[in-house]
Amino acid sequence: MKKKNSASDEKSQEALKQSGEIPTHIAIIMDGNGRWAKKRGLPRVAGHKRGVDTVKEIVEACAEIGVKYLTLYTFSTENWKRPKDEVSMLMRLLLNSLRERVNELNENDVRLTTIGDTESLPLEVQKQLSEDIERTKNNKKMVLNLALSYSGRWELLEAIKKISDLSAKGKLSAEDIDEKLVSSFLTTKEIPDPDLVIRTSGEFRVSNFLLWQIAYSEFIITETLWPDFSKYDLYDAIKIFQTRERRFGKVSEQINKNKKEKGPENVHILPG
Repeated sequence: MKKKNSASDEKSQEALKQSGEIPTHIAIIMDGNGRWAKKRGLPRVAGHKRGVDTVKEIVEACAEIGVKYLTLYTFSTENWKRPKDEVSMLMRLLLNSLRERVNELNENDVRLTTIGDTESLPLEVQKQLSEDIERTKNNKKMVLNLALSYSGRWELLEAIKKISDLSAKGKLSAEDIDEKLVSSFLTTKEIPDPDLVIRTSGEFRVSNFLLWQIAYSEFIITETLWPDFSKYDLYDAIKIFQTRERRFGKVSEQINKNKKEKGPENVHILPG
């Protein structure tokens, strides 16, 4: 059962909505589970389990403040290279989370979708994903998009193969290939590009995540490790996003003729 927000939470959320634009699409690189556990002398699995609790809090907060799409970098293609025991544990954790949290998604009116090479996941996980996607397909408030066995290079290679195949069959010419066409062959074709990318744990890299889609995204790097990341950290990131002037290649005067150019950087570091 979803807990009712406190008056303080509701006040914080309302102030955030009034202070500026709420990002339509937030993408998060959830990093730092292992380091969180190591700092406490705990096994890595403890960090991953705590990270699942953070996911629950952030999903609910995003839905409540009006975010329409939330993409979480859950398991990358590179993560398959981790020790087999850890990969098996992550798959069990994913499976259990899917089974236990689908009712919460429905309570919050959140629809589940996925991107990535999901056919490489264990069959039991694939089956549970399909069931949860079906059970939440009519929810309207927000889309929770899990990037599973995903990488940006994998996605682009798959798109290139499909476009090349159509070209070889004479169904596409070189003149037909533009940004819109390429985007239509990506796994995110039904989702707008992220407005805001958040990375936890203080690392300055995109880790092969949404390489095509984040061309004009705003970035916020927080030193907070993912298990410690709270909805208040999320609100702080959105407040910074609201101060940004998103030009998309234009000059400031074109965006707002009556506004002086601020010139903020599109990467901001939040302390842990």
